[in-house]
This record gives sequence, C-alpha cells and structure tokens, in this order.
Amino acid sequence: MRRRVSSAACLARRGSLVAMRASVAGAASLWGDHPSSARRPEPGLAARVSAWLVIAALVLLLSACARPQLFHQEAYVFGTRVDLTVYGKSHEQAASAMAAVLQEFDRLHQAFHAWQPSQLTALNDAIAAGEAHEVSDELADLLRDARQIAIDGDGLFDPALGRLIALWGFHSDEFEPVRPDPDAIQALLDAAPRMAEVEIDGNRVSSPNPAVQIDLGGYAKGYALDRAVAILRERGIHDALVNIGGNVMALGSKGGTPWRLGIQHPREPRPLATLPLYDGEAIGTSGDYQRFFEIDGERYAHLLDPRTGQPATGTQSLTVLITPRDSAGTWSDATSKSPFIAGDDWRDHTRRYGIEHVLRVADDGRIEVTRALRARLQIPSDIRPVIVVD
Repeated sequence: MRRRVSSAACLARRGSLVAMRASVAGAASLWGDHPSSARRPEPGLAARVSAWLVIAALVLLLSACARPQLFHQEAYVFGTRVDLTVYGKSHEQAASAMAAVLQEFDRLHQAFHAWQPSQLTALNDAIAAGEAHEVSDELADLLRDARQIAIDGDGLFDPALGRLIALWGFHSDEFEPVRPDPDAIQALLDAAPRMAEVEIDGNRVSSPNPAVQIDLGGYAKGYALDRAVAILRERGIHDALVNIGGNVMALGSKGGTPWRLGIQHPREPRPLATLPLYDGEAIGTSGDYQRFFEIDGERYAHLLDPRTGQPATGTQSLTVLITPRDSAGTWSDATSKSPFIAGDDWRDHTRRYGIEHVLRVADDGRIEVTRALRARLQIPSDIRPVIVVD
C-alpha cells in the first residue's frame, strides 16, 4: 500500500509538472519570445524571481520522485515463504532484480529437488543402483560442502538421510501425523547411510552404500541466499534483505542504518529478541516449531537425530549469526542443524564451525546465548532466564 501511495504521489507531481511547464512557457514569452520582443521593455525583478521559483519547484518535485524507498516482493519457494526487500530509488531496477532472484530460486528448486525429478533424484537413483553418476559443476560443489559440514558435525546433520526423512513423511509439503514403522527405522539405522560415504571425483559421484539418499533441504536455502545476494549485486542493487523462511542475509543497509530483524520466539507469537544485521551477515534458525506434528500431546519435528532415527529433542530453537565470509548464507542454514540436534552439547558443535554468535532455547524454555551475540541483542525485559555462555 505504501508503494502505491508513493507512485500515486509521483503521478500527481508529474501532473503539476505539465502546469508548471506551461507557466515557464508563459514566463518565457514575457521575456522576449515574441516577434516584437525587441520593442518590449526588459521584464522586471518580480517576473524573473517568479520564473526561477517555478524552475526550482520543478527540480524539487523531480528529486522527490527519486527518493529511496523500500520495494517488496514475496513468493513461495523451497516449501516456505520468501520475502525480498530492496532499498533504492528505481522501482524498475528493483523489480527487475527481484524477478531475477525469484527466477533463480525456481531454478534451484527444480534442479535440486529431492523427490521430484531433478539432478538430485537422478543421482540418488544411480546410488541406489550401485552406479556412479556425472553431475553438474554446481551440484558437485554443493555436495563437497555438504559432505564436509556433515563430517565436521559428527554426522548429526547428514543430508544422506533422505530415506529417514521420507519414513517420517517430512519430504512432503503436507504430511500425516503418523509414526513410522519402528522396524523400518531400525533397518535404516543398521544400513547407516552417511555423507562420509559419498565419493566425489571431479563431477563423478558415487557411494558404496545404496541406502544413501541425499536430501539438500537443510542446505539449499542457505545456498539460495548466497545466490540471491550475488544476483542483486550484479544488477546494481547495493541495499537489500533476503529472507527465505527465517534464513536471512543482509546486503548493505537501509538508508545508512543497519537492517533490523527479530528472532522468533519458538512458543509465542512474538520476537524472542531483535538485533541489527550488517552488510554480508546472515542469520539462520533451526526450530521444532517450523515443521512438526503432534500425537497424544507429543511433538515430532522434522529435525531428525541419526543416532536414534527419531526427531531430535532437548532444543526448541537454535539461531546462528554468520559474520561476513564466503558462503555466509550457506553456513547460516547448514551449521544450525547439528548444534540443534546435539542438545546440551550445542556449544561444542558451534565451536567446531568457528561460530561465536549463537542463541539456543532449551526444551525447558531456558535461553542460552553466547557472549558475542548477547552484545548485539535487544531482549524484552519479561523474557527470562537468559544465560550467557562463552
């Protein structure tokens, strides 16, 4: 609505410009734009001042239409809501850049979908058949990163567990509140699919374990953040905020002030805290409130523990802030998973990734935050207890 008002205001100003141009034309005719101007007396001071005031008003109106403002675009991709915000002067430039970002998101969604026909399902079919498969440069790079992140996290977040995700029904946008067959879970645990068993030789990918089924759902949103920021920069956008289902990355600022966002309270419809987000920073949250179902009062969330085959317990939400670095968006998504699943051992896992800005809400509501992140947060006075850890 605000953008429509701004556009209407500029249209009104353009209408005023027509009238003012007529006034300037009239003033010009007084100044000698007339066949007999040579015989007319020189206009007085009042006429000259009036004409210059009209010109000054024209300049002011034109500059007012070019004032920076916020442009928004929303969509639904990767099974979640996407919100793009650009701060700038040109609606056309912002709209074109945001359209290019959404087009890229559609490409990524189709290329790396874990269940609908895609590059990834073709690879999974080959692995299940005991065959090697040639993948694109992009997918090979993604798999290398995902493999290393999984290994560094002791395999607690492991994209090779696609079959376990399917057993719980979390591969679908809509899922039934049904516990899977315990024997099927145990059989998969015995097969022990792991990213560590994925072999990547150039673009040739294989695995000796046919139970490996790769799902990049906990990784691709972060990669999409990095791609979005790269596209915006290529198109001359210097200030923007990209939000993919709570994974957020900042580009530049909003009129010279940092972007500001809230961290969702996992059990209440309000922010748990707010903080500034600076150029090149990304923030990601893993929570048990995003995708879950309940049976007999027990919550079953989509973040699965590969040690038990069950949804992870012990943590309601865990947020990581990634300061500027290469692939900051990717890290904001992927590195929040294993600390969430680790429960009370979360700090050990964030240290493995070199992450110092972390907030965790335990299953009993206890809030733990690292000293580095606490210095950035504004937490409402009624939210307690807050424990600061090193």
